Amino acid sequence: MKEVWIFILMILVCSGECVSFASTYSDVDSVKHNPALITEPSVTPSAAETSFSSTQDSSDVVTKVSFFRRFLNYFGDANKPKPRKKFDFSIIGGPHYSSDTKLGLGIVAAGLYQGKDTLLQPSIVSLYGDISTTGFYLLGVKGTHFFPEDKYRLLYNLYFFSFPGYFWGVGYDAGDNPDNKGHYKRIQNQVKVDFLFRLAHNLYAGPLASFDYVAGMDFEKPQALNGASKSTFSVGVGGSVSYDTRDFQSNPYKGVYLKLEQSLYPGFTGNKNVFYSTDLLADIFQKVWKNCILAIDIHTKFTFGNTPWTMMPRLGGSFRMRGYYEGQYRDRNIGEIQVEFRQRIWKRHGIVVWGGAGNVFHDFKSFQWKQTLPNYGLGYRWEFKKRVNVRLDYGFGKNQTGFLFNINEAF
Repeated sequence: MKEVWIFILMILVCSGECVSFASTYSDVDSVKHNPALITEPSVTPSAAETSFSSTQDSSDVVTKVSFFRRFLNYFGDANKPKPRKKFDFSIIGGPHYSSDTKLGLGIVAAGLYQGKDTLLQPSIVSLYGDISTTGFYLLGVKGTHFFPEDKYRLLYNLYFFSFPGYFWGVGYDAGDNPDNKGHYKRIQNQVKVDFLFRLAHNLYAGPLASFDYVAGMDFEKPQALNGASKSTFSVGVGGSVSYDTRDFQSNPYKGVYLKLEQSLYPGFTGNKNVFYSTDLLADIFQKVWKNCILAIDIHTKFTFGNTPWTMMPRLGGSFRMRGYYEGQYRDRNIGEIQVEFRQRIWKRHGIVVWGGAGNVFHDFKSFQWKQTLPNYGLGYRWEFKKRVNVRLDYGFGKNQTGFLFNINEAF
């Protein structure tokens, strides 16, 4: 996806640290964008400020200086240890521009919270939203809740969006042909919930449920659907098993995360398209030298039966195969891998470089290595909160690139 971005980056000096405030646009199915929540400062006006205020109304000057200092203090102290809070809430956001959505404004609000068990990693919830001049809008909430003693975990993701995008059709050949690209409008509602029980140390399993409603309309090239329905309604049930030794879920320094997820979309739940899917994930995190983490992500998803185009795995987005337009390449099955080096370079600032590859295919008989798509890129990291990074990535793919903004690492 060829995009033109407006990226706001303000570097401010605050107590000897470099503070950045940034935002830009990411992809539809991902969390994106952010403004600033102001907190009270613990400072008093300086002698220079007092002298200056004597020539004007003192209340006006103090208010202006105080507001600016609150702005600096909020970003300057965001990642420093603070007295324990029941709910640590932060907001960051700003404008963006892309060739698809034009001028827009996005916001991400992130919250960390803990119960009485202070040894347990904090639960996290993110509220995200976006709106643009093309009519694109998005609102969603995503999070992980850890119950006392980590006996149970609740994972959830709920969102709604309306997106004027592009559709190429199904399969590698369709996505690789620029003549197939056509405008369409996509409206989607999704709810996905996992409830996990701890079976043993670091081992979890439990049921899952999902709901997806997708309405496609105003297709410029309706022949790309090959007669498939423009709108689909999918209700899934199933279960998952995971093994998790990560030290911090949103930004691990060490550990592994393995997950097997099996979902069924049977007819008795109202599905017109009966199918099922198997999702496999393996993440590995390891320190390789000072302040550098090696992160490896391996993901596959297979679907069987009468899988609708709306529920097929899509290559691209802001988490895997970064830089590809999400949905240009889609089919019944996908395999993808990425290897990333995360290096802290100075205080709250860091950089990442990654390389990866992905392949979409109809079935195992039709799989072709030559259709494997390359991916690589680099990114900047700024520690907004302790172990919570703002990330800006620039990804390269086959004949396309893309900027991505988000909170927390890609995996």
